[in-house]
Amino acid sequence: MNIFLIGYRCSGKTKAGKSIAYILNRQFIDTDLKVVEEEGMTILEIVDKKGWDFFREKESAVLKKVCNHDKQIVATGGGIVLNKENRVNMKKNGKIVWLKATFETVKKRMLLDSTTKDFRPSLTLKELDEEIKETLLLRKTYYEKAMDFSIDTDNLDIDGVCKAVITKLRF
Repeated sequence: MNIFLIGYRCSGKTKAGKSIAYILNRQFIDTDLKVVEEEGMTILEIVDKKGWDFFREKESAVLKKVCNHDKQIVATGGGIVLNKENRVNMKKNGKIVWLKATFETVKKRMLLDSTTKDFRPSLTLKELDEEIKETLLLRKTYYEKAMDFSIDTDNLDIDGVCKAVITKLRF
């Protein structure tokens, strides 16, 4: 069984995913990093040169490859749930955990993350506050449809998120 971590940017998917993989002695996969590796460009460069549609197609292709394997902890891109086929593939191949974070938490974490520019290009060309609020609201339904359960990450450090995920999975 794979464990797929979904959620908005800066919800802790990659950091928690690495820790959970270490604790459970499983392979860690980050779908965004796989796309970057395969394309040889940052997400910002991919989006600038080929557009969001290309990125989403590539993201789906990477997820399909990931789903051919088992016993992985998979940190997904925040928008992976927008594609119904992606949600179906994750459901068929593991448990889906939504790492939730509020607007305030997301914004704070984004501003503190030096890699945000290359790995989190603008989704809408709007001001940061407006983009985060609108996108969180838009994606909420998709995350709810996809998840097996959620963890509120606002007041948890990475260890707390890991413990909460593992406890809910009952390992």
